[in-house]
Amino acid sequence: MPQPKELDPYANPRTFYGAELRRLRETAGLSQNQLGERVFCSGTYIGLFEAAERRPQLELSRALDELLGSGEHLQRLCLLARKSNVAGYFADAAELQLQASFIGSCTSVVLGLLQTEAYARALTRSAHPFAAKEVIEGHVHTRMERACLLDSPTAPVLWMVIHEAALLVPVGGNAVMAEQLAYLAEQAASRPRVVTQVLPLSAGAHPVLQASMTLMQFTEAPAVVYTESAYSGQLVEEPLLVEQYRSAYDLARAAALSPEASLDRIVSAAKEFVTP
Repeated sequence: MPQPKELDPYANPRTFYGAELRRLRETAGLSQNQLGERVFCSGTYIGLFEAAERRPQLELSRALDELLGSGEHLQRLCLLARKSNVAGYFADAAELQLQASFIGSCTSVVLGLLQTEAYARALTRSAHPFAAKEVIEGHVHTRMERACLLDSPTAPVLWMVIHEAALLVPVGGNAVMAEQLAYLAEQAASRPRVVTQVLPLSAGAHPVLQASMTLMQFTEAPAVVYTESAYSGQLVEEPLLVEQYRSAYDLARAAALSPEASLDRIVSAAKEFVTP
């Protein structure tokens, strides 16, 4: 469980939320475990909020306000702490990626952290065909900014299992796909902490065909899973369900081509999109 640590309550809205939650809990004479039991979560989870290591949740804040008799205080702070430049449903996962020591994904498109600008733009435009250009460019810019995570001295191990179908669909056209696959191959070959495996068509049915999933593991916190479709996402933290997703991810890695064979397949697919 995260131990209480001295935070500057005024550093940002999240630390202020954590400090206020801790103050209200201690005033009520409750331990983290006792408070967690009363709002149906773990004491570890309460500790993560108090340490400003997780973005606060509105529903939980409502329950905490009711239990601690704090009116709507924590709910208001929660709204401030949850402001983000990324889509609301992805904001929690984006924050957790910065803290993860390991990120494992199963996808049917190239993972956002490894997308080229043109590929990201084509995917975003396909999901929002009627959006204004500036809206599309805002999404693309934010996605490109997040890729700097891989350049951090504390970058996580990123292990992506990508379905072979993602190498065959011409997202954005042949030129965009050729560039994207060449970039993916270059990243896999040059970054020792980036591992890419291709799940071949011959592997047959697999959960990755139904929705993308990203497993995030941490040094001092329980693992979580993020699942996503074109218009929504969900953060999964229930241990038994996380374990089920972890098993699916492990099976995907076992069924996929080796990293070396996967790199060859990506390079081969890139050449197929190059116009003679």
